[in-house]
Amino acid sequence: MRHHVAKRTLHRTKRQYTALLRSLARSLVLQEGLTTTVAKAKELRPFVERLVTESKKGTLASQRNVVSRLGSSEAAKKLKETIAPRYANRAGGYTRIVKLGRIGKRVGEQARIEFVQ
Repeated sequence: MRHHVAKRTLHRTKRQYTALLRSLARSLVLQEGLTTTVAKAKELRPFVERLVTESKKGTLASQRNVVSRLGSSEAAKKLKETIAPRYANRAGGYTRIVKLGRIGKRVGEQARIEFVQ
């Protein structure tokens, strides 16, 4: 039983789950929008919002943390220079999830996750 288990595993091992979140976060930061399944979008939201909050601090240590979590210095640079200043006066809620419905027969319900303007 899954009593008190906070996150969805998405039927993956820990390494696969981490790699999936990093890859989705990188794509979201670089493209500023992403279409995926609802479950993946709901798991991605807190991961990305913590990165934006960390990037808003602007210290060297916080930037190193962001690079280590994203796995890409290019995405971390865009997050620091473009996205984080946009939310300087905002206390959270940097992303939105819009449900798109089912696309195809076997694919789960799709959603678009994007940064709030």
